[in-house]
Amino acid sequence: MSKTEVGKKAPQFSLDGTNGTWSLKDGAGSAVVIYFYPRDNTSGCTQEGLDFAALHDQFKKNQTLIFGISPDSVASHEKFKKKMSFPFNLLSDPEQKVCKLYDVIQEKSMYGRKYLGVERSTFLIDGKGVLRHEWRKVKVKDHAAAVLAAVKTL
Repeated sequence: MSKTEVGKKAPQFSLDGTNGTWSLKDGAGSAVVIYFYPRDNTSGCTQEGLDFAALHDQFKKNQTLIFGISPDSVASHEKFKKKMSFPFNLLSDPEQKVCKLYDVIQEKSMYGRKYLGVERSTFLIDGKGVLRHEWRKVKVKDHAAAVLAAVKTL
């Protein structure tokens, strides 16, 4: 059951990441983009991160923070962030608590095998902590630009 609803307060959370522990309340006053992705160093996740990185300066001009979240460890995130030169932090959710809070753990299928995993999803939260937009079942192509366009409407 999703605990997210556009127009309502976004669920609070705190996670360890590539720049220490970060809580959603730490972003108060700024818009926050959190994008959930399945795994570090996979082609789609790498491209999604690179797309957000390419637009990072424009997000920053619009007072918007970006965070990537996956179940990978902080150590894995640190290597991934360094390798890809991401200008934003990656947060680790190994127990999938925040993934479940935002209802991004979904049944997936690969080579006919069904399993539970992170469904690529993005959430835009305004400076008051209200969820303004959510994207589910994200296709990477042009996604970061669509999120930036939504940020500009805040």
